[in-house]
Amino acid sequence: MSSNNPDGSVVLCASSSYEEKYYLNQEFAGLPEPVKEELKVMCVLYTAEIGGILTLQFGVDGRLFLNVTSREDDFWFDEIGSVLKIKQIQSEKRELLESLELYYRVKFLKQEIAGL
Repeated sequence: MSSNNPDGSVVLCASSSYEEKYYLNQEFAGLPEPVKEELKVMCVLYTAEIGGILTLQFGVDGRLFLNVTSREDDFWFDEIGSVLKIKQIQSEKRELLESLELYYRVKFLKQEIAGL
């Protein structure tokens, strides 16, 4: 599994309100279509509502985290709304996010998961 991030994290997908684009790392092209579509909708809706850039990344331990950045001169970026929206996503999409972590740990990190 390759990574361009110096910290060893791997980008799953990202959405930018600045470029109005969505990106899915092609190493995850094997995900089921409904999962890919749900990720796209989730990310694009976040950046349309809040602004900035939302990146979903796997850490070196296989944990999935949501990373939000914005330009310094972006006075429209809603910092408070961002925190609330991330908490909402983590709550409402908990099952999806946990399933993605499991997928990544088994398929890419080659971890054996008890009970599977």
